[in-house]
Amino acid sequence: MNKKTNTWLNEKAMDIHSQFGEDGIIESILATIGKCDKWCVEFGAWDGMYLSNTYRLISENDYHAVLIEGDKEKYKVLKERFSKNAKIVTVNRYVDFNHQNIDKILTETAIPKDFDFISIDIDGCDYHIWDSIKIYSPKVVCIEFNPTIATGIEFVQPKNFDQLQGASISSLISLANSKGYELVATTRTNCFFVKNQFFPLFDISDNSPEILRTDNLWVSHIFCDYHGKLYITGGNLCPWNGIRIDRQIRQLPRFLQGFPSSMSYIRRKCLGLWKKIFNLNA
Repeated sequence: MNKKTNTWLNEKAMDIHSQFGEDGIIESILATIGKCDKWCVEFGAWDGMYLSNTYRLISENDYHAVLIEGDKEKYKVLKERFSKNAKIVTVNRYVDFNHQNIDKILTETAIPKDFDFISIDIDGCDYHIWDSIKIYSPKVVCIEFNPTIATGIEFVQPKNFDQLQGASISSLISLANSKGYELVATTRTNCFFVKNQFFPLFDISDNSPEILRTDNLWVSHIFCDYHGKLYITGGNLCPWNGIRIDRQIRQLPRFLQGFPSSMSYIRRKCLGLWKKIFNLNA
């Protein structure tokens, strides 16, 4: 029998309703854990089907679910879709860190404390929402990270729903470890964690993000040469608005590019003036 690769779950990626292969990975993770109670949670759930990480569990695996959606129009569709399914609890609320936190919402349902699966995808405060969950400890957590941030960088946006910046995969791993979870797989925008007690079942010898993060399509790197010219490699794109990164970064004019110690006096003076005009002094 061939030994499993560290990224064997990534290789199970498959979409039926999900966006970047999450359906296949979720199926494989739950099958590996084995003892499941068939409860899941998702927010914002949209209409319950569009780019959903739980719809397949509900429609094909007979799962109970708590589906939370704050937008009233989306919620109408969500509620109608599951109106005849007694196993689905739909909730029309925006999740927060205080009076409408996940713990409070879930305590109003029959879901067990260690239910199978939760999908956290709210395009911003995902880190803070997971951090705020204290009562419940799902076996598997799927949570969105900002896919433009390179592995190894620690970044967490402010605890403010008006900000839409997200968190880096490295910061989410730190949070996961502090809550007793280990990374087992990634997609382009989501990372998957399981509780420590289940991690040995996955036969992953190295679960570092440098190994498990196999899709870096939207990551960009910037460096400069000794003349001050900037280079951008990798994605070179803001994927949500379709703008090339090199159209947004101010580069030294060609006349001012060069190693300062080898510049003429006039060029050094012009460089200093240019930096002062654009407030670029380090």
